[in-house]
Amino acid sequence: MKTVMAKHAVLSSGAKMWRSLSCAKSELRLDLTLACGQSFRWRETAEGHWTGVMAGRVWTLTQTDDTVWYHVYKDKGMQGEGCDSKRGAGVSLQMGNKSDKSFKGALKKEEQEEPVAVTSVHDTEEEEDMLRDYFQLNVKLGDLYEEWGAADPHFKCIADVFTGVRMLRQDPTECLFSFICTSNNHISRIQGMVERLCQALGAPLCQLDQTSYHNFPSLSALADSSVEACLRDLGFGYRARFLQQSAKQILDTHGLQWLEGLRGVPYVQARDALRTLPGVGTKVADCVCLMSLDKAEAVPIDTHVWQIAKRDYNYASGNAQKSITDKLHRDIGDFFRKLWGPYAGWAQSVLFCADLKKFQKLKEMPDLKQPLKEEKGGGEMRVAYKKTKIKTEEDETVKAMETKSAGRKKAKVSV
Repeated sequence: MKTVMAKHAVLSSGAKMWRSLSCAKSELRLDLTLACGQSFRWRETAEGHWTGVMAGRVWTLTQTDDTVWYHVYKDKGMQGEGCDSKRGAGVSLQMGNKSDKSFKGALKKEEQEEPVAVTSVHDTEEEEDMLRDYFQLNVKLGDLYEEWGAADPHFKCIADVFTGVRMLRQDPTECLFSFICTSNNHISRIQGMVERLCQALGAPLCQLDQTSYHNFPSLSALADSSVEACLRDLGFGYRARFLQQSAKQILDTHGLQWLEGLRGVPYVQARDALRTLPGVGTKVADCVCLMSLDKAEAVPIDTHVWQIAKRDYNYASGNAQKSITDKLHRDIGDFFRKLWGPYAGWAQSVLFCADLKKFQKLKEMPDLKQPLKEEKGGGEMRVAYKKTKIKTEEDETVKAMETKSAGRKKAKVSV
């Protein structure tokens, strides 16, 4: 039997197998939230489409002005297609091989056809709940932005461009062991390490367009005595030992449910408990508290955030200190908590995102801040961007020519 290669889903190929969730871009921007260094499992697999693993399932997410669209890949009962059959009941894969131009035609065609399999009502509700929980959509981000902007003029300037940056609520095991990989590292390299970790130790879920997706490894898999040597071979260096030893310490000393249980204790207690693990300093502990343990007041401080504090808030600008001590970490965190309030960690993530090199172009294109209309496809977005850019360049050229011409006329008159 010939195996059909499953593809990454694209919304413009037809919305029949997609689900939708009402959510304005001011409340969530996928491109900023999924690529700002909180989670390392998401990739842009088509323009504006993000594919990743969350809660043991493979998802593709995209959005229009006031809607988040999501597609969950599930097994059709045929090996080589979709997701691992161990994952349970499934639906057909949405193939993403049609052009953007066929969007309306695809919708009409699909309206007349029965899908191969239909997601159960239970699955749909469960997946929507997962997504709401992951993006913490119960938190009204627009209200928080207003509060932070009223208290902080610098934040207000940044917020005009960087709207919709939310904190994810990740699985604590994935968050902790991903952030152990972050020491002396940068986002793209961390993504590669986390991907290799999952492929080596995690259960396989899907293969789409020749890309394999795996679940995040379990604590038991990470704690195995052979893991350190395996990860060293994969380029993890000294982090390999920290990963294996932390997993072993959690299982031997605390048990499987310990990490999730830290959601129910006060912030400082959770942070200090995490710091007892090998390879977990204050910054990593704060990241885990903020991004997986419901501690919205946790403010992770690294050299990047310290520079923001000195440059934009004149915080201890004369301080020649080169390393971030526990005291400095606590003091800067307290400074931001006093300024921004109980969701200080969320506010800090907006400024962190705005300072990343990959997003600097957003600051340079004020005319493009407003999202395009919902019915516009990815192709039209590209054209709109190019036209705006070209128009700006043409305007500048015309102005330069007019100035030059005026200068020549003035020179002739003076002669």
